[in-house]
Formats: sequence, structure tokens, C-alpha cells
Amino acid sequence: MLIIACPYCGPRPELEFRYGGEAHVARPADPSGLDDETWGTFLYQRSNPRGLHAERWRHAAGCGRFFNAVRDTTTDFFVATYETGQPRPDIEGPGESTK
Repeated sequence: MLIIACPYCGPRPELEFRYGGEAHVARPADPSGLDDETWGTFLYQRSNPRGLHAERWRHAAGCGRFFNAVRDTTTDFFVATYETGQPRPDIEGPGESTK
């Protein structure tokens, strides 16, 4: 079983968590001012990298809080977890850059 380290509760089994999408996606300041194509791009276009990826997760069966995680999509290994509102840790995988 995969163990995920909640930054609020500590390590817990994966069954307690729910995926919440890509992390660090800023909502437009004035959504009503966007045309349909731009709004659609914001809603549905996300990166899907091979390697390290910043994601939002929710500890649904624990504290109920959202947090961010850097997960390697090729191995499903959680490299780091951190509280929402904190910047993404400067972590690099083999052959890639987080810049």
C-alpha cells in the first residue's frame, strides 16, 4: 500500500486521500471578462508531465484539509508534501528542471 505523508497528520495509507488536480493554478482575477476559449483553457487544460508534478490532495478520511505534493508520475512516488499556500519545493528529477 502507498503511504502519503499528510503535512498536518503525518504518514497515512493512500485510501484516506483524494486527488484534487494540478497545484499552483491561479484563478483568473476577472473570470466574467474572459472569452469562452480562454475560460475553457483555464478550466480544462492542465500539464501532464512525465516525471515530477505538483498536485493538490485532500486528506478526506483524516483532517479533511487540502495540501500540495510533488509526485513522480513515472513511479507514483511522493517526493514531498507541503501545506497549501507554500511555494513548490525546488526539487529536480533526473534530466528535468523545475524552473
